[in-house]
Amino acid sequence: MLSRKFGFDTMQDERVTASAGAAGPAAGLDAALAAYGAQPATVRPLGAGLINQTWEVTGSPRGHFVLQRLHPVFRAEVNEDIDAVTGHLAARGEVTPRLLRTTAGTLWVQAGEAIWRALTWVDGVGLDRIEHAGQAAEAGAALARFHRAVGDLEHVFRSVRPGVHDTARHLANLRQALVTHRHHPRFAAVEPLARRILVAAEELAALPDVEERIVHGDPKLNNILFTRDRTRAICLIDLDTLSRMPLPLELGDALRSWCNPAGEDRERSWFSLELFAAGVAGYARGAAGWITAAEWRGIVGATETIYVELAARFCADALNESYFGWNPQAFPTRSEHNQVRAESQLQAARSLAGQRAEAEAVVQAAFGA
Repeated sequence: MLSRKFGFDTMQDERVTASAGAAGPAAGLDAALAAYGAQPATVRPLGAGLINQTWEVTGSPRGHFVLQRLHPVFRAEVNEDIDAVTGHLAARGEVTPRLLRTTAGTLWVQAGEAIWRALTWVDGVGLDRIEHAGQAAEAGAALARFHRAVGDLEHVFRSVRPGVHDTARHLANLRQALVTHRHHPRFAAVEPLARRILVAAEELAALPDVEERIVHGDPKLNNILFTRDRTRAICLIDLDTLSRMPLPLELGDALRSWCNPAGEDRERSWFSLELFAAGVAGYARGAAGWITAAEWRGIVGATETIYVELAARFCADALNESYFGWNPQAFPTRSEHNQVRAESQLQAARSLAGQRAEAEAVVQAAFGA
């Protein structure tokens, strides 16, 4: 599928051998392979994802595929949702990874202490950040294709994560982290950033009240697979976050990711109006006649909201150190990595706030003409 997308936090690139009784993230790997009838096989960790741990499997009786060990935050039933949605996408002619069945015919297997699943291989590459406006336009077009394709799907989601974009809840969690972790060794470094995030939250505009639609739930840039020449978006991947939510929040989450050229791992970042215009235009072309005026009018406010919300989440985890993965090769501690991520999101939010009128004009030109 790609060499950098599917999420092994330490960004290893060597071949691995694991036993079912081994400790650590590879525990259960052999048992999972056996459940899929995929032994012998060559297994290689993939990517730098923040949540699930993922391997590329080659040379097995099941061929070339992706094997994932789910983070405990996801229930096993999320795979039923993925199967329903990807089946619908495939029926509409969209490229999408599909779940493989175990030799027992199940969509997942419990091996070691975790839930494991296998997915078909879709060849392509993931991007850490947008390199030019054409990629932003492609990302927008891919997301529009996804939304339209699942727009008529009738499905009751088995795995529901309430309050994913409950901004008030995330802000409350940040406030609580400041109380709970006053003795954290990095509290003095994190607390001023937390206060600035809370001030930015007070300035957010109210979002429109619109119906919920089926969405990807985490349409950040590296959840979009591109062709190997990096020119065309193929499909969306990492589908554990499928759900129903107001469309502006989905679009805001996408655009906050696509329009931050610095990426999430640098303190100094900004909002690119050029990339925003390209991403919005790509989406508008694909969603014309489908998206409502109330939905597109909420895009700018939702983008700023998601920046601040994610800043709050990263900042809280700089103290809690319990949710997001981190890169120990680049940062001494999980706390420091999450603090940099939080600062990046806040910087981009402030940059967007300074260009709000121009961003609103971009949206109006794309959808309102």
